[in-house]
Amino acid sequence: MGAASREDELAKKMEAGADTVGQKLDAGALFVLQSKGSGWGRYYIGPIQFLVCFGAVVASTLLAGQSMKAIYLIANHGGTIKLYVFVVIFGVFMMILAQLPSFHSLRHVSLISLMLCLAYSFCAVAGCIYLGTSDRAPPKDYSITGDTTNRVFGVFNAIAVIATTYGNGIIPEIQATVAAPVMGKMFKGLCLCYVVVVTTFFSVAISGYWAFGNQSQGTLLSNFMVDGKAVIPEWLLLITELFTLLQLSAVAVVYLQPTNEVLEGLFSDPKQGQYAARNVVPRVVSRTAAVAVATTIAAMVPFFGDMNALIGAFGFLPLDFAVPAVFYNVTFKPSKKGVVFWLNTTMAVVFSALAVIASVAAVRQIAMDARTYKLFANV
Repeated sequence: MGAASREDELAKKMEAGADTVGQKLDAGALFVLQSKGSGWGRYYIGPIQFLVCFGAVVASTLLAGQSMKAIYLIANHGGTIKLYVFVVIFGVFMMILAQLPSFHSLRHVSLISLMLCLAYSFCAVAGCIYLGTSDRAPPKDYSITGDTTNRVFGVFNAIAVIATTYGNGIIPEIQATVAAPVMGKMFKGLCLCYVVVVTTFFSVAISGYWAFGNQSQGTLLSNFMVDGKAVIPEWLLLITELFTLLQLSAVAVVYLQPTNEVLEGLFSDPKQGQYAARNVVPRVVSRTAAVAVATTIAAMVPFFGDMNALIGAFGFLPLDFAVPAVFYNVTFKPSKKGVVFWLNTTMAVVFSALAVIASVAAVRQIAMDARTYKLFANV
């Protein structure tokens, strides 16, 4: 009883935003603490969320490098600088941005990111419409290519990519526990999040598939350049790439924060001030090292689509679909004769199996692409 009481007391503090632990865990971890104890948050939920967030930093760094390379080719047709050089340049820039102290420093960054997301999505849709209706429009083929095996694995790989692309509720959840009230802030944040998702990602996905069919590449903007030359007005492509680059800077900073929290929990001294030399030096070194690792991975394995699939299979599918259903049944104990219990059980089983199959498909796709590309490939 004593242990349970301590867990309930800690959970209440976290929900009220009055405890420092609540500032480091997201609402999902709070739910786990209330239902099964802190061990689940420490050894299962926490590691998955950490890998998801750090994987997003790697993917953002890679995509930013591709945007920088596109801008370079617009300004210098036939340029020979390799992709990994731009990835490293962005990584150095990220090392500076990474020194933002905490989530409280990110509210303005998040607002700017939202505006940039709307801007580059609008530009991308405009580019698709322009190219799709012009004389230079590529042949549109909407058939599914490959043999049966590749098609089946491709479907599961695509499901994992979709889970990553649309699984953007994690940051509003994390920010929800910064201050009370948790429920109200999380609900408002998620509503805004998915309004943006529907109006931006869906419009880009639909217009992109309409314009390019099954020849659409892993990143839509890559279709706007053929043999190093823009196939839409250069000014439109330049603006789109700039908006994308700036937004990726904001995204990478936000998703880097959980890594920063983990490292500072290991190396900082809570008894001293935030700006004391004892804490500033480890913070600068650890954050710089984290960005350096992410940059190295992005430069070495430049497969953006494959990386998204891997993150979705190992992280977003179990975290967003299987785990909540399991812990709902464990916490609220709905009747086994009712619809809710069996609906949650079905969701947990189906999405757990889907996560396993998608993980195999993602690893398989990376292995296949590795035969074509070498480390530090210039894609």
